[in-house]
Amino acid sequence: MSTTAQSRPRTAHRDLAGSPLLAAARGRRPARLPVWFMRQAGRSLPEYRALREGVPMMKACFDPEMIAEITLQPVRRHGVDAAIFFSDIVVPLVAAGIDVDLVPGTGPVVTEPVRDAAAVRRLPVLEPERLEPVLDGTRLLVERLGETPLIGFAGAPFTLASYLIEGGPSRTWERTKALMHSEPAVWHDLAGRLAEMAVTFLRGQVEAGADAVQLFDSWAGALTLREYREFVLPHSARVLGAIADLDVPRIHFGVGTGEILSAMRDAGADVVGVDWRVPLDEAVRRLTAQGEPVPVVQGNLDPALLHASWPVIEAQVRRIAGEGRAAAAHIFNLGHGVMPNTDPDVLTRVVELVHSLEG
Repeated sequence: MSTTAQSRPRTAHRDLAGSPLLAAARGRRPARLPVWFMRQAGRSLPEYRALREGVPMMKACFDPEMIAEITLQPVRRHGVDAAIFFSDIVVPLVAAGIDVDLVPGTGPVVTEPVRDAAAVRRLPVLEPERLEPVLDGTRLLVERLGETPLIGFAGAPFTLASYLIEGGPSRTWERTKALMHSEPAVWHDLAGRLAEMAVTFLRGQVEAGADAVQLFDSWAGALTLREYREFVLPHSARVLGAIADLDVPRIHFGVGTGEILSAMRDAGADVVGVDWRVPLDEAVRRLTAQGEPVPVVQGNLDPALLHASWPVIEAQVRRIAGEGRAAAAHIFNLGHGVMPNTDPDVLTRVVELVHSLEG
């Protein structure tokens, strides 16, 4: 971490003592069950599509006013208990100077994939000042969010590395896994550099006013438990440990991670996000199997079920809220992000239902 990132004064935070989300994230049970949605700020909202029309994604991610407005839209519409910072996991890569393009319908595409030691050595360091346009958006949000906490986020080293190595999205991660096993020193050098970028990004967001953070390891579920512990856990733990002094709740989430939940908790998060594949009470059992304290969990309605009839959705929300009572505290969320064609009115109705339930 650069000395600049370490020495920058932290923005004074708002008084959010009454926040149900922050209470739950710290292991307390608020009067009502808190809820927010991954990808709530974005594609499902008509006001978002109108604002983004003709504006490339990466331009939006570096425009402070657009960042603030898009982040605020679901808070106004749905009444969720947290705002999630509008950005993309490749923003720190782009800010550092790595040539990544967000291709509509495809995702991040890397112009020059990173597949050997020389390519890793050529990677630039993320200097904190390169993030200033992004962090200006955080500062605007702190001014405008009132009593709603702001969650900052970053992509975890494994997921970022997989995009750099594969050159774009992958369903098999063959190049990534081959490099991990064949050239472990190269892998750890790459993952270590990406961990430092994530630390710089997260510290910047918190110092600018974010009240919690989430580390996304979108593709960690592609790994075995042994692979995760050997190749990934040290670097995710580095990220989460390096922001512990900032005293904000840290959430860790991945997709398809049922077999590695206990290892993800070992990375040092305060809250473990669970996707829809594992019931929350079973996730709690796995997370406490080695005598660990009962965890705080987040999740985990299947995003696809938001397209079902309301009686189905209501039954599933109540089931998940019941399963979440096995945890020390529960933050209601989806088991992944909001799908683009989701009816926003359904999300608002889910929030109203969740808020009627005891924390």
